Amino acid sequence: MIDQERWLAGVDWASREHQVCLLDPAGQIRGQRAFSHGGAGLAELCEWLLATSSRPPAEIAVSIEVSHGPVVDALLERGFEVYATNPKQLDRFRDRLSPAGLKDDRRDAYVAAHALRTDPQCFRRLSAADPLIVELRACSRLASELQAERTRLTNRMREELWRYYPQALKLTDDLASDWFLAFWLAAPTPQKARRLRPTTLQQLFQQHHVRRLTAEHALSLLRQPDLTVAPGVVKAACVHLRSLINRLRLLNRQLRATHAELDELCNQLAQPQDDSPGQLNEPRDATILRSLPGVGRINLATLLAEAHEPLSRRDYQALRALAGVAPVTRRSGRHILVLRRFACNPRLRDALYYWAQAAARHEPAWRNRYTHMRRRGHSHARALRAIGDRLLAIACAMLRTATLYDPNRHTNKNGEDALASSPSNSQAVIGSPACTAPAA
Repeated sequence: MIDQERWLAGVDWASREHQVCLLDPAGQIRGQRAFSHGGAGLAELCEWLLATSSRPPAEIAVSIEVSHGPVVDALLERGFEVYATNPKQLDRFRDRLSPAGLKDDRRDAYVAAHALRTDPQCFRRLSAADPLIVELRACSRLASELQAERTRLTNRMREELWRYYPQALKLTDDLASDWFLAFWLAAPTPQKARRLRPTTLQQLFQQHHVRRLTAEHALSLLRQPDLTVAPGVVKAACVHLRSLINRLRLLNRQLRATHAELDELCNQLAQPQDDSPGQLNEPRDATILRSLPGVGRINLATLLAEAHEPLSRRDYQALRALAGVAPVTRRSGRHILVLRRFACNPRLRDALYYWAQAAARHEPAWRNRYTHMRRRGHSHARALRAIGDRLLAIACAMLRTATLYDPNRHTNKNGEDALASSPSNSQAVIGSPACTAPAA
């Protein structure tokens, strides 16, 4: 709750200038100003708040509709208490004060400050993040962007090969792999591929550690009958493919470097904080999360970067809502509908989906739970969301007790799978027949 004796400020941020409204403890407007975006403008904003209120930064609560960015960083650096809320929720506060739909920057700044005074429970207090977490978040998002760009270029490459060179598509599903890019440069057309020697292909496979394909089998695929194409199609496709391959080779190098940086940052976060003699070195959050089944490099980095605050609080309810596994219930009279949550962090939602998928694929206990959910009539995505929800509950319990994952705790005294025989904490809600959540 916000101290009723504190001054309140609302910030309506923008790309060029930020509108600020300052309220006294009684809720009266004491000042409104616009500040340009930049180092001088943000410094002037902080000085204006202190001079107008004649209070120290710790006694001024600032409301803003974003949880990160230079405005938030500048306010936190000066010692102000910064609170954030969802823009959609702030829009509802605006409708409460103006049913006619009036909207301008000055009114939005006042609404942000007024809502913080009347409904502080709808805001969450922000704090300065660990520098390692900031680096990890940026590196994790960069890896996601590089992977998306790699997939986009691979699809374009597949489309060009489909036009004149379908034999090459049968060699592998990952057309952006380094060995396939090197193969295409050696044999860009079916005619050149037909003249390749088995020893040349074998050397290529050995250089790139390809073991699923032999030179004889590859040549048998490449020497299949060619497509009949119009004159100029092969040359035009080769020009396009050469451009795509140059970009893909650069992306592969950048992606490997980014993954190495992710591993380094996660290893730093996993190191014990106190190595002095006689001190009890409990495992850190990164070490505990890494022990869970299905948590790899990408999932671990995404969990630590995108859900750092709820993980540090061990807040299971906030974590499952942020990850999108907490359902949304719509009840009116006798009509009840339980839906999948879409208002969530998309990066964390995707990471939890693949985490649950990997756990169900490689861990017998979670595979039995997935089979049990499917037999009850749930879809593939719905079953994975239930597994992800249970994994989050276990992760929070492990973080609270500072213990690593133990797969033997998922079996009962008779040696049977306890995950499939006992409902999870949220199964009574999200596992009900009323759940009609669409597939992910």
